Amino acid sequence: MPADLTIRTMTPENLALTLDWACEEGWNPGIDDAAAFRAADPGGFLMGFVDGEPVASISVVAYGDAFGFLGLYICRPEFRGKGYGWALWQAGLARLDRVAPGGTVGLDGVVAQQDNYARSGFVRAHRNIRYGGISMVDTPPDPRLNRIGQGFFPTVRDYDRAFFGSSREPFLKSWLAPDAKTRMGLALIEDGNLRGYGAIRACVDGFKIGPLFAGDEDTADILFRALAGQAKGRMVYLDLPEPNEAASRMAERYELSPEFETARMYRGRNPELPVERIFGITSFELG
Repeated sequence: MPADLTIRTMTPENLALTLDWACEEGWNPGIDDAAAFRAADPGGFLMGFVDGEPVASISVVAYGDAFGFLGLYICRPEFRGKGYGWALWQAGLARLDRVAPGGTVGLDGVVAQQDNYARSGFVRAHRNIRYGGISMVDTPPDPRLNRIGQGFFPTVRDYDRAFFGSSREPFLKSWLAPDAKTRMGLALIEDGNLRGYGAIRACVDGFKIGPLFAGDEDTADILFRALAGQAKGRMVYLDLPEPNEAASRMAERYELSPEFETARMYRGRNPELPVERIFGITSFELG
């Protein structure tokens, strides 16, 4: 590790700064993402300092003791090429090795970094595509749609696990909080059964829908329109796994266009998520 580099767990202020950096990188974070991110794993955010100045960041969030997710890997441009980012990367993976020994680590890597991630043992699973466009849809008057609140949360929590590969209850409680002013979650309930759910949140630019999990394309379509209808006339973004052709069809049906791509990569066992039912990824930063 460079002798002048100090690595510390982020404070809430450090995380806010990191999300500002993410905005500068063009990643368009949600304006209230920080609280939900910290709820997932408060110790899972590291920052590198040189002479007291923040120079690099990484998130290494542990979901239990068998799965972790790496993101927010940023080194300020003027400090690149000095070994600071690489040292923080190693510290982040070491942290996951301590808290989730032998577990799988996932990430959504930008194109420029995918070869570097492969050299650290990460294997590509599939491409993700960010679609974006002006929402022109109305929320359908479907009585099966329900705002996610405390009563629905346990069902949503249990449903979510199959799509994520691990329990993430603390994160979801914050991400889907019914009193949140900048986000909302909707579930589609039919005959007492949860058929799918999704969320929309305000971002620096427009709104993002994610997650969007559903058992079939028709359910996903209803949920998408219900969520995108909350932002009619404004930009809406949807991050989806490329192997889900139905998700791409849905995005294009509502005149969203591809804008950005990443690759889902894993170090360790691939959890083999049901991508055919993942119509929107929750977050490139935390999985």
